[in-house]
Amino acid sequence: MLLVWLYGVMVVGAVSRSAVQISTEFGKAPLAYSLSAVAGLVYGFITYSLVRGGEKARRAALVCCAAELAGVLIVGTWTLVEPSAFPDATVWSDYGMGYLFIPVLLPLSAMYWLRGRSAGSR
Repeated sequence: MLLVWLYGVMVVGAVSRSAVQISTEFGKAPLAYSLSAVAGLVYGFITYSLVRGGEKARRAALVCCAAELAGVLIVGTWTLVEPSAFPDATVWSDYGMGYLFIPVLLPLSAMYWLRGRSAGSR
């Protein structure tokens, strides 16, 4: 239940942030704002999968969490190595520092929890 709640909060944060940024100042940092929107969609799909339940949804959430973690690590490293590519922050900038590192900790926690779950333990 805690994972669903945390992912739900991240959906609201990422989607609302990117919607405002894309609608008001997209030309300033299109890559950053687009990546924040993608993060919001990923969070939304993971939230849906966790709520849906079942083995198929668990596996889909596990794959999406791995993709999310890869995105956080790639974008986080990219923002440190080449900050000029990101005139404004994304949800995953600096490994999610602007979100208290939740973007890097959440997929790790979710993958740990999801790997421990199986169809028989639900």
